[in-house]
Formats: sequence, structure tokens, C-alpha cells
Amino acid sequence: MRHEISPEPILEVGLGFMASKALLTAVELDLFSRLVEGPRTGGDLAEALGLHPRGAADFLDALVTLGFLERSEGVYRNSPSADTFLDRKKATYAGGILEMANSRLYPFWASLTEALRTGKPQNEHKHGGDVFDAIYHDQEGLERFLHGMTGLSMGKAMVIAERFPWADHRTVLDVGGAVGCVPVAVAQRHPGTRPQTAAPGWRRRGSATAGSNR
Repeated sequence: MRHEISPEPILEVGLGFMASKALLTAVELDLFSRLVEGPRTGGDLAEALGLHPRGAADFLDALVTLGFLERSEGVYRNSPSADTFLDRKKATYAGGILEMANSRLYPFWASLTEALRTGKPQNEHKHGGDVFDAIYHDQEGLERFLHGMTGLSMGKAMVIAERFPWADHRTVLDVGGAVGCVPVAVAQRHPGTRPQTAAPGWRRRGSATAGSNR
């Protein structure tokens, strides 16, 4: 049997930035948090998000195709995964890493060719100085970085909170855990525990039992 070859896998990877940018832009616009309030028509969403009519429908339908939105009779709603992990008001919000990818990492990757040819880093270190010094001296950038690390850790935090035998322990200490999503997840699932953390963003979280990621 002759094996058929196709350019589709090549094109899928080569043009993958289109799907990525659609999702990153939706997170930047906080689209998914808007839909938690209830399903909305495309026109309502475009107006609420300040989108021009020319591209709004195609943008929303692209998110349907990608599986982040659902559409029925012209009305859009979040998919279950988007509702759980892309609503900024939920403690399960994992979009912080996508916010950082959009504002910080995406431009770095645009310079990959330069990095490969020169051997030089393309992040904040490109212009001298330490990467983390630059991040910590920019309060807005630091917030993005911390919430980005939380986005990477959220899935693991939920598994740790569910599977570890916390009933046998009263105190959990999280060291260097960004804004402390692991102890928050543990405290929400096991109210009898006493989470503590040395994470740099903990004070901005307030209480370990807070219901919001912001």
C-alpha cells in the first residue's frame, strides 16, 4: 500500500501562530469572563469588547472552531474548559501564562532567527542586566510574571489538592510558588489545613481561602 504524504502537517505547524494569537487576543480582551455572565450574541460581544464589526464575527467563529466557545443560533457561550480556566474571577484561572505569552514571550519568539544566528538571548537580558532584576523593577511586569507562573501551576495544584492525603496534615508550606495557587487550592478543598507560603505574590492574594485569582 502506497503511503500518501501531505503538506497538511507542515502547514498546521507553520501557521499555528494564527490559532495561538486568536486565543491570546481573546484572553487579552477578557472575552471569557464576559461570557460567564451569560450567553451573548455576536453583536453584543463586539460592542462590549469594543470590536469593529468587520472582523468580529470571524474572530468569534474561529474561537468556536478551536473549541473555546460554543455557538447556537447566533448566541455564544464559553466551552466548559474556557469557563473553568479562562474566567479571571475564578480561582481556577490559568490564563495568566497566556497573558504573559501575549505581552512578553510572543515578541521574544519573533526574534528566534536572530537568537540562533547570534547566540544572544532575546529576553530582557538582551540589553544588559539581569532578567529577574528587570522583571522585579517593573510592577506591572512582575504581576504578569507571577500570574503567568500561576497559570503554569494551576493544573498541578488541583491534582495535588485532590490526591495528596491532606487529612493527615494540618499545615502546608509553599516556598517560591508565585502567588501561592497550591496552598489556595489545598485550602479550598480541605478547609482544615493551614496554608503558609513564602511566595512573593502572597500578600496580593490576601487570604488563602480567597475565591478570586485577582
